Amino acid sequence: MALFTPLISGFIAAVIGIIPPGLLNMTAAKINLKEGKKNALWFVIGAVLVILFQVTVAVLFARVIDNRPDIVTLLREIGFVTFSILTIYFLFIAKKPTGKKKSKIKKSSKKSRFFLGMLLSGLNFFPIPYYVVVSVTLSSYHLFAFENNIIFTFVLGSVLGSFAALYSYIAFFGKIEQKTDYLMRNMNTIIGSITGLVALVTLFNILNYYFG
Repeated sequence: MALFTPLISGFIAAVIGIIPPGLLNMTAAKINLKEGKKNALWFVIGAVLVILFQVTVAVLFARVIDNRPDIVTLLREIGFVTFSILTIYFLFIAKKPTGKKKSKIKKSSKKSRFFLGMLLSGLNFFPIPYYVVVSVTLSSYHLFAFENNIIFTFVLGSVLGSFAALYSYIAFFGKIEQKTDYLMRNMNTIIGSITGLVALVTLFNILNYYFG
């Protein structure tokens, strides 16, 4: 198998997973707007280092369960419940954000932003089950194989894709700063809609496994 395929697959999977508005990318954009690009880049580097670890763990775990469809389905069921709870929380329970605050934010050091990136990325549970499902699915279509060199290439692609997606928020979010109020006010609805869509897709896969 050519290494180009897992590299691109990892890159695309990372972009799809990170490009929707979420905690990491919105925090990176906020740091860029308030503290400058350097601090935002240190935040992104910290986040991407943790993503590197998460993707590696996910793919190695996926290699173990690749021939166990019952375990894959169990993971989907857990994911469905989790995303359903998140959807209910963001759409009906979470308080509505108030948009940009006019008060100045105290500028933090690069080191603190680096560790903040690691912390927020570490608290994000989504990448591990996401990359487990992605790698198993790609394997079923013969676009991925659980071999060391291919795993390394896929992880590298995921890291590059994660950095590119987060950097895009730094590079382009400032150009639409006037629209950030709208985004922040509707952030819970946006995130809730995304998790709701993921929950529906996951439910479809579960039903297809049992009744398909």
